[in-house]
Amino acid sequence: MRLALCQMLSTADKDVNGKTVAEMARQAAAERADLVVFPEFAMYAMPAMSPEFVAAAESLDGPWVSGIRALAVELRVAIVVGLVEPSDDPGKAYNTLLFVGPDGRDLAVYRKQHLYDAFGYRESDHICAGPLGAPPVVRIGDVSVAIATCYDLRFPEVARLAADAGAELLVYPAAWVPGPRKEDHWKVLARARAIENTVFTAGVGQAPPVGIGSTLITDPSGLVVGELGESTSAVLVRDIDPRRVSEVRLTNPSLTNRRYRISTPD
Repeated sequence: MRLALCQMLSTADKDVNGKTVAEMARQAAAERADLVVFPEFAMYAMPAMSPEFVAAAESLDGPWVSGIRALAVELRVAIVVGLVEPSDDPGKAYNTLLFVGPDGRDLAVYRKQHLYDAFGYRESDHICAGPLGAPPVVRIGDVSVAIATCYDLRFPEVARLAADAGAELLVYPAAWVPGPRKEDHWKVLARARAIENTVFTAGVGQAPPVGIGSTLITDPSGLVVGELGESTSAVLVRDIDPRRVSEVRLTNPSLTNRRYRISTPD
């Protein structure tokens, strides 16, 4: 399976963001990508969260999302994209990932489980947490792909539940907020989730000033096999071979050797 990670800088103009997504998706398709992934809040973003995020929220049958489905059909690729989706709380929205197949059908919807209330930031002031549970796992070509969002990377339980559900690639669309040691945290955590679960990890980020950029792909041994810097707009393409997962698990059977199991709360 050929994976494309599209690092971009989203703005408060959804039309502009939609055009950027389309341009980058076409570039990825030209490089024969099967799965094209965009950052958290690709639809709408600003450096600081505010009530405007909630006002910008759009339902999954809205025009912006419909454009993503049409783009997937046009290019015959699967797309993962970050949205702001209305919730039942009029003062808050969901931080949502939509996974669309090459036929334009929704393959999965994931609403961020862990809200970024850290480093002086308060995502929960404007965003509702999604329901707990294993992230959705979708088969793209010969690879099983799970999706989770940004701050979820700091919680190993999310990745372990996905691995237990059969994921071979964990994808984390993010708007990793700049801050002290944050670039180090991002790379260390991506590598740790890969090593712990003997899976590929892929983190695709918003560029500065919304995020730190630093999009990367890590193989099941923890080796970084592709990486971008802070460039505003760039596409990283790599082949994901599930045989590498099997190879690493032969020498590092940590999932087989573990003595604990985890489950989600009732």
